[in-house]
Amino acid sequence: MSTEIYYFSGKGNSLYVARELQKRISDSSLISIVSLLPKDVIQTNGKSVGLVFPVHALTIPIAVKQFLKKTDMSSAEYVFAIATRLGIIFKGFNKMEKLLKRQNKRLDSYFILNMYSNNVKDKQYKSPTKGDILQIESVVQKRLDSIQRIIANKEISKEEDSDYLINLPYNRPINYLLEKLVVLGMTVSEYIGGVNYFCSDSKCTGCGICEKVCLSQKIKMIDKKPVWQKSPLLYVLRLR
Repeated sequence: MSTEIYYFSGKGNSLYVARELQKRISDSSLISIVSLLPKDVIQTNGKSVGLVFPVHALTIPIAVKQFLKKTDMSSAEYVFAIATRLGIIFKGFNKMEKLLKRQNKRLDSYFILNMYSNNVKDKQYKSPTKGDILQIESVVQKRLDSIQRIIANKEISKEEDSDYLINLPYNRPINYLLEKLVVLGMTVSEYIGGVNYFCSDSKCTGCGICEKVCLSQKIKMIDKKPVWQKSPLLYVLRLR
């Protein structure tokens, strides 16, 4: 394939963007980042290589960082990235640039797309109306048309992040601490009975879609109900 689109998606927004982008780029393939992480070395084959992922703790997800450390991008003549988010400021492209520089590569273009929150455990969460979804989708579709043209022409395009809804102080110690707390908080909670980031209630119909779409294979259907599979803490720490 002349273009490879590697994606990481926890709740579906980034997967949606990756799929819609693939529709616009002929001779392209869609590849899950999580599926490749067990490999010692990941080899790209595309002349154009792109990464699509959500913003985690102001920066790139751990899975994306681990992917970049393992990947040999010698095939790539053009590298691009798309980050999706609710609206918090994002500074992670600089981190990607540093990891790529080890291979004498760079990010030729990068983009940020604001999406609707789908964190149903947020106390302030409210289900979007059909109009809300259509409005966001319209903006995303137009942006993807523009992004596709930039990628097709292999243009240099590095957008300044000016469309954020939430601004937070950003410096290396704070960002590092946020990353640690997000990972350890989600993992330790599975063992000490703290915050649970997975939920289902009596409205669950047992359709099994969550099990099929979970990239980390963390959800298993047991007696027609989704059950979260606990992962070894040491494995998660090793990904750091």
